[in-house]
Amino acid sequence: MPLQGQTPTSRPRLPLVVQPETVAVCRLPAGAALPQWTAGASSFLTVSRTPEELSITADQRVIPDGLRCERDYRPIRVRGTLPTNLVGILVAIAEPLAAASISIFAISTYDTDYVLVKARDLDRAVAALERAGHQVTR
Repeated sequence: MPLQGQTPTSRPRLPLVVQPETVAVCRLPAGAALPQWTAGASSFLTVSRTPEELSITADQRVIPDGLRCERDYRPIRVRGTLPTNLVGILVAIAEPLAAASISIFAISTYDTDYVLVKARDLDRAVAALERAGHQVTR
């Protein structure tokens, strides 16, 4: 299913929404139980467990001090539900941000994709995405 402005040889132009919350990405030991504080994350919470780690991305306000975390990320969400067979969504976002020297942390859900950028880079990220033809709503 082509998105707005997408041709077989071009990158899609995406409707993007800057989420209002600030989030943090935390790393816990692989065998750690899901912490109680995750229950307080009402805007953003994603959990990934691998044999090497338990990774939690959540509303920064609920994360206690002293954890191994990268803080001060702002999520940018692709608006709408994306078909799971759609190709090139993350690269369409990542390429203009990489060209602007902005690092990302990408998260995909069943319905859509999120790219997290540091809050200090948010204005530059929005400008780079808009230059690439994306429609960004704050």
